[in-house]
Amino acid sequence: MNTFDAIYARRAVKAFDPEHRLTPEEETKLLEATIQAPTSFNIQHWRFVLVRDPELRQKIRKELGNDQAQMTDASLLVILTADLKAWQKDPGRYWRNAPQEVADLLVGWLGRFHDGRDWLQRDEAQRSIGMAMQNLMLAGTAMGYQSCPMIGFDIEGVAELIGLPEDHVMGPMVAIGKGVQDPWPKPGQLPLTELVVEDTF
Repeated sequence: MNTFDAIYARRAVKAFDPEHRLTPEEETKLLEATIQAPTSFNIQHWRFVLVRDPELRQKIRKELGNDQAQMTDASLLVILTADLKAWQKDPGRYWRNAPQEVADLLVGWLGRFHDGRDWLQRDEAQRSIGMAMQNLMLAGTAMGYQSCPMIGFDIEGVAELIGLPEDHVMGPMVAIGKGVQDPWPKPGQLPLTELVVEDTF
């Protein structure tokens, strides 16, 4: 499937075959495509929580997730999080394959860019999560699977349930698997004339 086909084919599917599972090879292929998304300074601060435990998934669904069936029925439930302090944690590893002068320059900038700017660290984390999430869903579509991004859950409750470290931030979760029901018709796309501004507002 080409990129444009995947973009237009991707929809939020709510009903999945609960018996279907992705193979380990499919999971690896999906996640390897996901981490091709860009991040500021290449810090790759996303962390993907694959919720496999059926009891944990049921708890999320029933107690924290507004009883959304896709949380338990999809082949894969991925909670996207990010490490806010990844910029401090051995940053040289993000540029290990770059020429030394480039690596030194960027690692030097990295600290000055992030230090003392908690709002920026959080904004960058959420931007990176969003780009990785889109890769995840488009890759799933290209592989013949369906997905459903979700933010309608108790964020603090799920964070506690998965033991989210204090220096991490929660993002959305995505259910991926074999859809068994067509998505709702597209509710309506705004025209480009309402969305695109040239030069200034």
